[in-house]
Amino acid sequence: MSQKQPKIGIIMGSKSDLNVMQDAADVLKELGVDYEITVVSAHRTPDRMFKYAREAAGRGLKVIIAGAGGAAHLPGMVASLTHLPIIGVPVKSSNSIDGWDSILSILQMPNGIPVATVALNAAKNAGILAAQILSTADDRITKNLIKYKEDLKKKVEESALEMEKQ
Repeated sequence: MSQKQPKIGIIMGSKSDLNVMQDAADVLKELGVDYEITVVSAHRTPDRMFKYAREAAGRGLKVIIAGAGGAAHLPGMVASLTHLPIIGVPVKSSNSIDGWDSILSILQMPNGIPVATVALNAAKNAGILAAQILSTADDRITKNLIKYKEDLKKKVEESALEMEKQ
Protein backbone atom coordinates (compact mmCIF):
# COMPACT_ATOMS: atom_id res chain seq x y z
CA MET A 1 0.00 0.00 0.00
CA SER A 2 1.16 3.53 -0.68
CA GLN A 3 1.90 6.01 2.10
CA LYS A 4 -0.28 8.94 0.96
CA GLN A 5 -4.04 9.14 0.42
CA PRO A 6 -4.63 6.47 -2.23
CA LYS A 7 -6.33 7.47 -5.48
CA ILE A 8 -6.76 3.94 -6.79
CA GLY A 9 -8.29 0.96 -5.07
CA ILE A 10 -7.17 -2.52 -6.09
CA ILE A 11 -9.54 -5.23 -4.96
CA MET A 12 -9.80 -8.92 -5.66
CA GLY A 13 -12.21 -11.70 -4.83
CA SER A 14 -9.64 -13.89 -3.12
CA LYS A 15 -6.07 -13.67 -1.82
CA SER A 16 -5.21 -16.32 -4.41
CA ASP A 17 -5.74 -13.59 -7.07
CA LEU A 18 -2.86 -11.56 -5.63
CA ASN A 19 -0.31 -13.28 -7.88
CA VAL A 20 -2.11 -11.59 -10.82
CA MET A 21 -3.27 -8.37 -9.16
CA GLN A 22 0.17 -7.54 -7.77
CA ASP A 23 1.12 -6.45 -11.30
CA ALA A 24 -1.32 -3.52 -11.03
CA ALA A 25 0.21 -2.47 -7.72
CA ASP A 26 3.74 -2.77 -9.09
CA VAL A 27 3.12 -0.60 -12.16
CA LEU A 28 1.25 2.00 -10.10
CA LYS A 29 4.18 2.18 -7.72
CA GLU A 30 6.54 2.57 -10.68
CA LEU A 31 4.36 5.40 -12.01
CA GLY A 32 4.22 7.13 -8.62
CA VAL A 33 0.48 6.61 -8.10
CA ASP A 34 -0.83 5.97 -4.60
CA TYR A 35 -3.10 2.95 -4.17
CA GLU A 36 -4.62 0.61 -1.64
CA ILE A 37 -5.03 -3.13 -2.06
CA THR A 38 -7.35 -5.59 -0.32
CA VAL A 39 -9.62 -8.62 -0.68
CA VAL A 40 -13.34 -7.97 -1.21
CA SER A 41 -15.42 -10.97 -2.23
CA ALA A 42 -18.78 -10.37 -3.92
CA HIS A 43 -19.97 -13.83 -2.88
CA ARG A 44 -18.34 -14.48 0.49
CA THR A 45 -18.37 -10.94 1.93
CA PRO A 46 -21.16 -9.03 0.18
CA ASP A 47 -21.56 -6.56 3.05
CA ARG A 48 -17.84 -5.73 2.84
CA MET A 49 -18.18 -5.24 -0.92
CA PHE A 50 -21.18 -2.92 -0.50
CA LYS A 51 -19.36 -0.87 2.15
CA TYR A 52 -16.16 -0.65 0.10
CA ALA A 53 -17.93 0.42 -3.09
CA ARG A 54 -20.26 2.91 -1.43
CA GLU A 55 -17.50 4.58 0.63
CA ALA A 56 -14.70 4.56 -1.97
CA ALA A 57 -15.36 8.01 -3.47
CA GLY A 58 -15.81 9.58 -0.04
CA ARG A 59 -12.42 8.22 0.97
CA GLY A 60 -10.80 9.91 -2.03
CA LEU A 61 -10.53 7.01 -4.46
CA LYS A 62 -10.84 8.00 -8.13
CA VAL A 63 -10.65 4.59 -9.85
CA ILE A 64 -11.17 1.00 -8.71
CA ILE A 65 -9.39 -1.97 -10.27
CA ALA A 66 -11.33 -5.15 -9.48
CA GLY A 67 -9.96 -8.59 -10.28
CA ALA A 68 -12.02 -11.75 -10.10
CA GLY A 69 -12.04 -15.29 -11.40
CA GLY A 70 -14.74 -17.82 -12.13
CA ALA A 71 -18.16 -16.17 -12.07
CA ALA A 72 -16.30 -12.84 -11.62
CA HIS A 73 -19.16 -10.75 -10.25
CA LEU A 74 -16.97 -8.38 -8.22
CA PRO A 75 -16.21 -5.72 -10.89
CA GLY A 76 -19.81 -5.45 -12.08
CA MET A 77 -21.32 -5.44 -8.62
CA VAL A 78 -18.91 -2.71 -7.50
CA ALA A 79 -19.73 -0.74 -10.66
CA SER A 80 -23.42 -0.94 -9.76
CA LEU A 81 -22.73 0.67 -6.39
CA THR A 82 -20.49 3.63 -7.28
CA HIS A 83 -20.07 6.35 -9.88
CA LEU A 84 -16.29 5.76 -10.01
CA PRO A 85 -14.70 4.17 -13.08
CA ILE A 86 -14.16 0.44 -12.60
CA ILE A 87 -11.51 -1.54 -14.45
CA GLY A 88 -12.16 -5.27 -14.41
CA VAL A 89 -9.38 -7.84 -14.53
CA PRO A 90 -10.56 -11.32 -15.47
CA VAL A 91 -8.45 -13.82 -13.53
CA LYS A 92 -7.95 -17.40 -14.63
CA SER A 93 -8.60 -19.16 -11.36
CA SER A 94 -8.50 -22.81 -10.36
CA ASN A 95 -12.27 -23.13 -10.85
CA SER A 96 -12.24 -21.24 -14.16
CA ILE A 97 -13.18 -22.57 -17.59
CA ASP A 98 -10.00 -21.44 -19.41
CA GLY A 99 -10.70 -17.91 -18.14
CA TRP A 100 -13.59 -17.37 -20.56
CA ASP A 101 -16.15 -17.42 -17.76
CA SER A 102 -14.32 -14.57 -16.04
CA ILE A 103 -13.82 -12.59 -19.25
CA LEU A 104 -17.47 -12.80 -20.24
CA SER A 105 -18.76 -12.14 -16.71
CA ILE A 106 -16.84 -8.86 -16.60
CA LEU A 107 -17.13 -7.85 -20.25
CA GLN A 108 -20.85 -8.42 -20.80
CA MET A 109 -22.23 -5.73 -18.49
CA PRO A 110 -25.71 -4.30 -19.07
CA ASN A 111 -26.10 -0.78 -20.45
CA GLY A 112 -25.70 1.82 -17.73
CA ILE A 113 -23.20 -0.20 -15.65
CA PRO A 114 -19.94 -0.08 -17.63
CA VAL A 115 -16.78 -1.88 -16.59
CA ALA A 116 -13.62 -1.29 -18.60
CA THR A 117 -12.21 -4.78 -19.11
CA VAL A 118 -8.60 -5.73 -19.78
CA ALA A 119 -7.28 -9.03 -21.06
CA LEU A 120 -7.14 -12.21 -18.98
CA ASN A 121 -4.65 -11.77 -16.09
CA ALA A 122 -3.66 -8.31 -17.45
CA ALA A 123 -3.60 -6.45 -14.14
CA LYS A 124 -0.57 -4.47 -15.33
CA ASN A 125 -2.67 -2.98 -18.13
CA ALA A 126 -5.40 -2.20 -15.59
CA GLY A 127 -2.86 -0.28 -13.51
CA ILE A 128 -1.64 1.65 -16.55
CA LEU A 129 -5.22 2.46 -17.60
CA ALA A 130 -6.07 3.66 -14.08
CA ALA A 131 -2.99 5.91 -14.13
CA GLN A 132 -4.00 7.23 -17.55
CA ILE A 133 -7.44 8.14 -16.18
CA LEU A 134 -5.83 10.02 -13.28
CA SER A 135 -3.33 11.69 -15.62
CA THR A 136 -6.10 13.79 -17.17
CA ALA A 137 -5.97 15.90 -14.01
CA ASP A 138 -2.38 15.32 -12.81
CA ASP A 139 0.64 16.52 -14.80
CA ARG A 140 3.06 14.53 -12.63
CA ILE A 141 1.37 11.26 -13.54
CA THR A 142 1.28 12.36 -17.20
CA LYS A 143 5.06 12.86 -17.16
CA ASN A 144 5.58 9.49 -15.50
CA LEU A 145 3.39 7.77 -18.11
CA ILE A 146 5.26 9.45 -20.98
CA LYS A 147 8.57 8.28 -19.52
CA TYR A 148 7.17 4.77 -18.98
CA LYS A 149 6.05 4.51 -22.61
CA GLU A 150 9.37 5.91 -23.86
CA ASP A 151 11.17 3.25 -21.82
CA LEU A 152 9.00 0.57 -23.45
CA LYS A 153 9.92 1.94 -26.87
CA LYS A 154 13.64 1.91 -26.00
CA LYS A 155 13.46 -1.71 -24.85
CA VAL A 156 11.88 -2.79 -28.14
CA GLU A 157 14.42 -0.82 -30.17
CA GLU A 158 17.30 -2.35 -28.18
CA SER A 159 15.87 -5.84 -28.70
CA ALA A 160 15.54 -5.21 -32.44
CA LEU A 161 19.14 -4.03 -32.71
CA GLU A 162 20.36 -7.02 -30.72
CA MET A 163 18.48 -9.46 -32.98
CA GLU A 164 19.63 -7.76 -36.16
CA LYS A 165 23.29 -8.13 -35.09
CA GLN A 166 22.98 -11.93 -34.92
